[in-house]
Amino acid sequence: MPEIRTINVTRYVTPLREGGSLPAIAEGDDGFLYALKFRGAGQGIKALVSEFIGGEVARVLGLKVSEIVFAFLDEAFGRTEPDEEIQDLLKASQGLNLALHYLSGAITYDPALSKTDSLLASKIVWLDAFLTNMDRTARNTNMLIWNRALWLIDHGASLYFHHNWQSWQSQMKSPFQLVKDHVLLKEAALLQEADEACKELLNETVIDHILNELPQEWLAYEETQGVSNDTKKVYREFLNFRLQNSGIFLKQAIDARAAII
Repeated sequence: MPEIRTINVTRYVTPLREGGSLPAIAEGDDGFLYALKFRGAGQGIKALVSEFIGGEVARVLGLKVSEIVFAFLDEAFGRTEPDEEIQDLLKASQGLNLALHYLSGAITYDPALSKTDSLLASKIVWLDAFLTNMDRTARNTNMLIWNRALWLIDHGASLYFHHNWQSWQSQMKSPFQLVKDHVLLKEAALLQEADEACKELLNETVIDHILNELPQEWLAYEETQGVSNDTKKVYREFLNFRLQNSGIFLKQAIDARAAII
């Protein structure tokens, strides 16, 4: 797996006013545009951690995700920004943030207009049940069509146990009942095959590699007294348990699909 690049943010282009996190299109010092997600936004660094883990797991599974980079925001950046809300966000986001290569010209996936391959749909449902991602519904698909292919965006609502840290052991055993609302569930006719395919690609070594790429400073949670290795240990145990016991959420997804077809 390639190492994650780090860029410096050189220009704030325009806000992407979706949800409450105020992501933005920004330019990096490599000349490319990125969808930039800020550590100073509402759900803070934990949303960046979810985004990173979710995106990199998806990539391992062969799903299309924009390149994820770490994006450094200098303390001087944004001083001339006239919008006070944005200026406050930029000030609160000094240091390492997260950005995804911007898919210029992409259009939002519309389930009423698009047909998705059954195995692809099943892998995406499996991914989101594995990560407990509640945010890929018909109301908010978090998918784009770009170059005639389906791309996944926004995994910030994954691993939501970390917003209620004490619940992680019970949440890792969750069948994830919210899978019933997944936008691709009806098309996910090959969930058993997806389970087998995904478990061939994902393992403890791969999970460790993804977690070890996370900046240590992001994992210095209050809940673990700022000890990032203790934070990482929880994510490792959570993800490995769900991988080894995927039957828990696989059955829930199969049953939920049977109820709607």
